[in-house]
Amino acid sequence: MLRHMAAGKTGSKRARSTKVEGVTPLSAGEFKVIRALHPGFVTMMRQLDADLQREHRMSHAEFVALMFLSEAPDRTLGLSELARRCQQSLSAISRTVGRMEAQGLVRREQSSQDARAYNAVLTDAGLTRLEQAVPTHVASLRRHLFDHLNGVDLKAIGDAFGRIAAAASGDPQAVPGQPSPDTPMGRYITA
Repeated sequence: MLRHMAAGKTGSKRARSTKVEGVTPLSAGEFKVIRALHPGFVTMMRQLDADLQREHRMSHAEFVALMFLSEAPDRTLGLSELARRCQQSLSAISRTVGRMEAQGLVRREQSSQDARAYNAVLTDAGLTRLEQAVPTHVASLRRHLFDHLNGVDLKAIGDAFGRIAAAASGDPQAVPGQPSPDTPMGRYITA
């Protein structure tokens, strides 16, 4: 290292190493995406959560769980399936469901398929609360995400993230399809 410093070079040999065999370096454009992805995503998620908290005293995690329950047959999902759809661990979704259960938004019931498993069932009060929150969430999505994507191919982005989710999970159906128009979120989606 002293030899590099004396020659006007700074940093260790490791920091100055060249490309690793078989690893394609990132382009400047790829690096820009990676560098912006995390802060952009985290900031956006904080804003979505803050808007729901302020207007409806509901976290984004609770909103997403209510949304998936509203789209499920009989407004019922097993806790494991709800956890998978919400991208939460089983213990995290159990805590989320517990908070919503205390507010009367969902109820837990033992699965008729497996006595060891439980389902989350969206109550009428939960459906009403979701219906009240959807316009806030859609406005928030527009303000914090879509207003910044003018001129960007949204279908290509959606398809790419779908492929990423499928590859990472090994599940080609990792991203649920569009909800039916008779669900609270489905009423806010145009063709």
